[in-house]
Amino acid sequence: MRIVFMGTPDFAAASLQKLLDDKFDVAAVFTQPDKPKGRGMEMSFSPVKTLALEHNLPVYQPTKMRDGTAYEQIKALNPDILVVVAYGRILPDDILALPKYGAINVHGSLLPKYRGAAPIQWAVLNGDKVTGVSTMYLGHDMDTGDVIYTAETEIGEKETSGELFDRLMYMGADLLAKTLRDIEAGTAPRVPQDHSKASYVSTLDKSISPIDFNRSPREVMKWIYGLQPWPVATMELEGKTYRVFDAEYTEHTSKKQPGAVVSTGNDGIEIACAEGKTIMITEIQAPGKKRMKAADFLRGHKIKVEE
Repeated sequence: MRIVFMGTPDFAAASLQKLLDDKFDVAAVFTQPDKPKGRGMEMSFSPVKTLALEHNLPVYQPTKMRDGTAYEQIKALNPDILVVVAYGRILPDDILALPKYGAINVHGSLLPKYRGAAPIQWAVLNGDKVTGVSTMYLGHDMDTGDVIYTAETEIGEKETSGELFDRLMYMGADLLAKTLRDIEAGTAPRVPQDHSKASYVSTLDKSISPIDFNRSPREVMKWIYGLQPWPVATMELEGKTYRVFDAEYTEHTSKKQPGAVVSTGNDGIEIACAEGKTIMITEIQAPGKKRMKAADFLRGHKIKVEE
Protein backbone atom coordinates (compact mmCIF):
# COMPACT_ATOMS: atom_id res chain seq x y z
CA MET A 1 0.00 0.00 0.00
CA ARG A 2 1.54 3.27 -1.17
CA ILE A 3 1.39 6.00 1.51
CA VAL A 4 1.75 9.76 1.44
CA PHE A 5 2.45 10.92 4.99
CA MET A 6 1.41 14.38 6.15
CA GLY A 7 2.56 15.72 9.53
CA THR A 8 4.74 18.28 11.26
CA PRO A 9 5.67 18.00 15.01
CA ASP A 10 7.21 15.30 17.21
CA PHE A 11 3.84 13.60 17.67
CA ALA A 12 3.72 13.02 13.91
CA ALA A 13 7.39 12.08 13.60
CA ALA A 14 6.87 9.11 15.94
CA SER A 15 4.17 7.77 13.59
CA LEU A 16 6.37 8.25 10.54
CA GLN A 17 9.23 6.47 12.29
CA LYS A 18 6.94 3.54 13.10
CA LEU A 19 5.87 3.25 9.46
CA LEU A 20 9.50 3.28 8.33
CA ASP A 21 10.53 0.74 10.99
CA ASP A 22 7.70 -1.56 9.92
CA LYS A 23 8.67 -1.26 6.24
CA PHE A 24 5.52 0.45 5.01
CA ASP A 25 5.80 1.99 1.55
CA VAL A 26 6.04 5.73 2.29
CA ALA A 27 6.23 7.47 -1.08
CA ALA A 28 6.62 11.04 0.16
CA VAL A 29 6.10 13.40 3.08
CA PHE A 30 4.17 16.65 3.32
CA THR A 31 4.99 19.01 6.19
CA GLN A 32 4.59 22.66 7.15
CA PRO A 33 6.93 25.23 5.57
CA ASP A 34 10.19 25.91 7.41
CA LYS A 35 9.97 28.59 10.10
CA PRO A 36 12.52 30.87 11.78
CA LYS A 37 13.40 29.80 15.29
CA GLY A 38 15.59 30.89 18.19
CA ARG A 39 17.33 34.17 18.90
CA GLY A 40 19.06 34.11 15.56
CA MET A 41 15.75 33.43 13.80
CA GLU A 42 17.43 30.80 11.65
CA MET A 43 15.16 28.66 9.48
CA SER A 44 14.43 25.33 11.13
CA PHE A 45 12.98 22.08 9.83
CA SER A 46 10.00 20.37 11.39
CA PRO A 47 10.69 17.04 13.16
CA VAL A 48 8.87 15.25 10.33
CA LYS A 49 10.99 16.92 7.64
CA THR A 50 14.19 16.14 9.54
CA LEU A 51 13.23 12.46 9.78
CA ALA A 52 12.13 12.31 6.15
CA LEU A 53 15.42 13.73 4.92
CA GLU A 54 17.35 11.22 7.03
CA HIS A 55 15.54 8.48 5.11
CA ASN A 56 15.85 10.16 1.71
CA LEU A 57 12.10 10.64 1.35
CA PRO A 58 10.77 13.34 -0.99
CA VAL A 59 9.49 16.30 1.05
CA TYR A 60 6.75 18.70 -0.04
CA GLN A 61 5.95 21.92 1.83
CA PRO A 62 3.05 23.71 0.15
CA THR A 63 2.10 27.09 1.60
CA LYS A 64 -1.51 26.66 0.52
CA MET A 65 -3.73 23.62 0.16
CA ARG A 66 -6.48 25.07 -2.07
CA ASP A 67 -4.61 26.59 -5.01
CA GLY A 68 -4.28 23.31 -6.88
CA THR A 69 -0.53 22.85 -6.28
CA ALA A 70 -0.81 20.29 -3.48
CA TYR A 71 -3.58 18.48 -5.36
CA GLU A 72 -1.39 18.02 -8.43
CA GLN A 73 1.59 16.95 -6.32
CA ILE A 74 -0.42 14.29 -4.50
CA LYS A 75 -2.12 13.15 -7.71
CA ALA A 76 1.28 12.63 -9.33
CA LEU A 77 2.44 10.56 -6.34
CA ASN A 78 -0.59 8.29 -6.82
CA PRO A 79 -0.95 7.15 -3.19
CA ASP A 80 -3.34 4.42 -2.05
CA ILE A 81 -3.91 6.30 1.20
CA LEU A 82 -3.05 9.58 2.95
CA VAL A 83 -1.86 9.36 6.54
CA VAL A 84 -2.35 12.66 8.35
CA VAL A 85 -0.91 13.17 11.85
CA ALA A 86 -0.82 16.68 13.34
CA TYR A 87 -0.16 18.21 9.93
CA GLY A 88 -1.59 21.58 10.94
CA ARG A 89 -3.61 22.18 7.78
CA ILE A 90 -7.16 21.33 6.71
CA LEU A 91 -7.25 19.17 3.58
CA PRO A 92 -9.85 20.12 0.95
CA ASP A 93 -12.33 17.52 -0.22
CA ASP A 94 -10.72 17.08 -3.64
CA ILE A 95 -7.44 15.97 -2.01
CA LEU A 96 -9.25 13.63 0.40
CA ALA A 97 -10.94 11.97 -2.56
CA LEU A 98 -7.74 11.23 -4.48
CA PRO A 99 -6.47 8.00 -2.84
CA LYS A 100 -8.18 4.62 -3.15
CA TYR A 101 -8.52 4.26 0.62
CA GLY A 102 -9.04 7.95 1.37
CA ALA A 103 -7.26 9.66 4.25
CA ILE A 104 -6.82 8.58 7.86
CA ASN A 105 -5.74 10.48 10.93
CA VAL A 106 -4.30 9.81 14.39
CA HIS A 107 -5.97 11.96 17.07
CA GLY A 108 -4.91 12.31 20.72
CA SER A 109 -8.27 11.60 22.38
CA LEU A 110 -11.07 9.06 22.53
CA LEU A 111 -13.34 10.53 19.88
CA PRO A 112 -15.87 12.11 19.80
CA LYS A 113 -14.52 13.62 23.04
CA TYR A 114 -12.05 16.47 22.64
CA ARG A 115 -12.18 17.23 18.97
CA GLY A 116 -9.92 20.08 17.91
CA ALA A 117 -6.60 21.33 19.22
CA ALA A 118 -4.79 20.39 22.45
CA PRO A 119 -6.91 17.33 23.36
CA ILE A 120 -4.10 15.81 25.42
CA GLN A 121 -3.62 18.89 27.59
CA TRP A 122 -7.33 19.35 28.18
CA ALA A 123 -7.74 15.75 29.30
CA VAL A 124 -5.29 16.54 32.12
CA LEU A 125 -6.65 20.01 32.83
CA ASN A 126 -10.17 18.62 33.18
CA GLY A 127 -9.06 15.93 35.59
CA ASP A 128 -9.97 12.98 33.37
CA LYS A 129 -8.86 9.61 34.68
CA VAL A 130 -8.76 7.92 31.26
CA THR A 131 -7.85 9.13 27.78
CA GLY A 132 -6.34 7.59 24.67
CA VAL A 133 -5.82 7.83 20.94
CA SER A 134 -8.10 7.26 17.96
CA THR A 135 -7.56 6.50 14.31
CA MET A 136 -10.27 7.76 12.00
CA TYR A 137 -11.14 8.58 8.42
CA LEU A 138 -10.88 12.24 7.53
CA GLY A 139 -13.99 13.98 6.28
CA HIS A 140 -15.12 17.46 5.37
CA ASP A 141 -15.43 18.68 8.99
CA MET A 142 -12.59 18.54 11.50
CA ASP A 143 -12.37 15.36 13.61
CA THR A 144 -15.85 14.18 12.65
CA GLY A 145 -14.93 11.19 10.47
CA ASP A 146 -15.71 7.54 11.17
CA VAL A 147 -13.54 6.00 13.89
CA ILE A 148 -11.44 2.97 13.01
CA TYR A 149 -9.73 2.05 16.29
CA THR A 150 -9.19 3.51 19.77
CA ALA A 151 -6.69 2.66 22.49
CA GLU A 152 -7.21 3.73 26.11
CA THR A 153 -4.81 4.54 28.93
CA GLU A 154 -5.14 5.84 32.48
CA ILE A 155 -3.81 9.30 33.29
CA GLY A 156 -1.43 9.37 36.25
CA GLU A 157 -2.57 11.55 39.13
CA LYS A 158 0.58 13.68 38.84
CA GLU A 159 1.29 13.06 35.15
CA THR A 160 2.02 16.23 33.20
CA SER A 161 0.59 16.94 29.77
CA GLY A 162 4.10 16.57 28.39
CA GLU A 163 4.51 13.11 29.90
CA LEU A 164 1.10 12.02 28.67
CA PHE A 165 1.85 13.49 25.23
CA ASP A 166 4.95 11.29 24.96
CA ARG A 167 3.02 8.16 25.90
CA LEU A 168 0.14 8.85 23.52
CA MET A 169 2.58 9.69 20.75
CA TYR A 170 3.87 6.10 20.72
CA MET A 171 0.46 4.60 21.36
CA GLY A 172 -0.80 6.50 18.34
CA ALA A 173 2.07 5.25 16.19
CA ASP A 174 1.36 1.62 17.11
CA LEU A 175 -2.37 2.07 16.51
CA LEU A 176 -1.66 3.64 13.12
CA ALA A 177 0.41 0.64 12.00
CA LYS A 178 -2.38 -1.75 13.04
CA THR A 179 -4.94 0.43 11.28
CA LEU A 180 -3.05 0.45 7.99
CA ARG A 181 -2.53 -3.29 8.01
CA ASP A 182 -6.21 -3.93 8.62
CA ILE A 183 -7.36 -1.41 6.00
CA GLU A 184 -5.18 -3.17 3.43
CA ALA A 185 -6.53 -6.54 4.56
CA GLY A 186 -10.10 -5.29 4.38
CA THR A 187 -10.77 -6.05 8.05
CA ALA A 188 -10.69 -2.53 9.55
CA PRO A 189 -13.97 -1.43 11.16
CA ARG A 190 -15.60 1.89 10.41
CA VAL A 191 -17.77 3.28 13.21
CA PRO A 192 -19.65 6.60 12.79
CA GLN A 193 -19.13 9.00 15.69
CA ASP A 194 -22.01 9.89 17.98
CA HIS A 195 -21.99 13.61 17.26
CA SER A 196 -24.34 14.28 20.21
CA LYS A 197 -21.48 13.30 22.54
CA ALA A 198 -18.87 15.48 20.86
CA SER A 199 -16.86 18.10 22.72
CA TYR A 200 -14.39 20.62 21.35
CA VAL A 201 -11.22 22.07 22.84
CA SER A 202 -9.03 24.98 21.82
CA THR A 203 -5.32 25.68 21.87
CA LEU A 204 -3.63 26.88 25.04
CA ASP A 205 -2.17 30.32 25.68
CA LYS A 206 -0.66 32.18 28.62
CA SER A 207 -3.96 33.78 29.53
CA ILE A 208 -5.05 30.56 31.25
CA SER A 209 -1.86 30.20 33.34
CA PRO A 210 -3.12 31.83 36.60
CA ILE A 211 -4.34 29.22 39.08
CA ASP A 212 -7.86 29.69 40.37
CA PHE A 213 -7.65 28.72 44.04
CA ASN A 214 -11.43 28.93 44.28
CA ARG A 215 -11.30 25.40 42.91
CA SER A 216 -10.76 22.14 44.78
CA PRO A 217 -7.20 20.93 45.54
CA ARG A 218 -7.50 18.26 42.82
CA GLU A 219 -8.62 20.81 40.25
CA VAL A 220 -5.69 23.02 41.21
CA MET A 221 -3.32 20.06 41.01
CA LYS A 222 -4.56 19.14 37.54
CA TRP A 223 -4.16 22.74 36.40
CA ILE A 224 -0.53 22.66 37.50
CA TYR A 225 0.27 19.43 35.65
CA GLY A 226 -1.96 20.12 32.68
CA LEU A 227 -0.07 23.31 31.81
CA GLN A 228 3.33 21.62 31.68
CA PRO A 229 5.54 21.96 29.73
CA TRP A 230 3.75 25.06 28.39
CA PRO A 231 2.47 27.63 29.22
CA VAL A 232 2.99 26.64 32.92
CA ALA A 233 0.63 27.50 35.80
CA THR A 234 1.25 30.70 37.77
CA MET A 235 0.29 32.22 41.11
CA GLU A 236 0.62 35.65 42.69
CA LEU A 237 2.64 36.09 45.89
CA GLU A 238 3.14 39.56 47.35
CA GLY A 239 2.60 41.21 43.97
CA LYS A 240 4.94 38.94 42.01
CA THR A 241 4.04 36.20 39.57
CA TYR A 242 5.55 32.78 40.28
CA ARG A 243 5.49 29.77 37.98
CA VAL A 244 4.26 26.62 39.73
CA PHE A 245 5.55 23.15 38.83
CA ASP A 246 4.67 20.80 41.66
CA ALA A 247 2.31 20.48 44.61
CA GLU A 248 1.01 17.99 47.18
CA TYR A 249 -2.34 17.40 48.79
CA THR A 250 -2.69 18.14 52.50
CA GLU A 251 -5.13 16.96 55.14
CA HIS A 252 -5.36 20.45 56.57
CA THR A 253 -8.34 22.79 56.67
CA SER A 254 -8.37 26.57 56.69
CA LYS A 255 -10.90 29.34 57.12
CA LYS A 256 -8.82 31.72 55.01
CA GLN A 257 -9.94 32.98 51.63
CA PRO A 258 -8.90 30.85 48.63
CA GLY A 259 -5.47 31.95 47.44
CA ALA A 260 -4.30 33.06 50.91
CA VAL A 261 -0.96 31.79 52.24
CA VAL A 262 -1.78 29.46 55.12
CA SER A 263 1.75 28.43 56.12
CA THR A 264 5.34 28.26 54.89
CA GLY A 265 8.14 25.92 55.87
CA ASN A 266 10.10 22.83 54.96
CA ASP A 267 7.09 21.31 53.22
CA GLY A 268 6.58 24.30 50.95
CA ILE A 269 3.97 27.06 50.64
CA GLU A 270 0.49 26.09 51.80
CA ILE A 271 -2.34 27.86 49.97
CA ALA A 272 -6.04 27.91 50.83
CA CYS A 273 -8.39 26.40 48.24
CA ALA A 274 -12.14 25.92 47.93
CA GLU A 275 -14.28 24.37 50.66
CA GLY A 276 -11.79 25.15 53.41
CA LYS A 277 -9.13 22.81 52.03
CA THR A 278 -5.49 23.55 51.25
CA ILE A 279 -2.73 22.51 48.88
CA MET A 280 1.04 22.57 49.40
CA ILE A 281 3.04 24.19 46.61
CA THR A 282 6.40 22.37 46.52
CA GLU A 283 8.21 23.59 43.41
CA ILE A 284 8.19 27.10 41.97
CA GLN A 285 10.12 29.55 39.83
CA ALA A 286 10.45 33.14 40.99
CA PRO A 287 10.70 35.93 38.39
CA GLY A 288 14.18 35.91 36.86
CA LYS A 289 15.24 32.87 38.90
CA LYS A 290 15.69 29.17 38.28
CA ARG A 291 13.07 26.57 39.04
CA MET A 292 13.56 25.24 42.57
CA LYS A 293 11.96 23.50 45.51
CA ALA A 294 9.70 25.87 47.40
CA ALA A 295 11.43 24.95 50.66
CA ASP A 296 14.81 26.01 49.21
CA PHE A 297 13.31 29.26 47.94
CA LEU A 298 11.89 30.01 51.40
CA ARG A 299 15.32 29.73 53.00
CA GLY A 300 16.36 32.91 51.22
CA HIS A 301 12.99 34.62 50.88
CA LYS A 302 10.27 35.22 53.40
CA ILE A 303 6.67 34.91 52.27
CA LYS A 304 4.17 36.50 54.63
CA VAL A 305 1.57 34.17 56.11
CA GLU A 306 -1.77 35.91 55.88
CA GLU A 307 -3.67 36.48 59.11
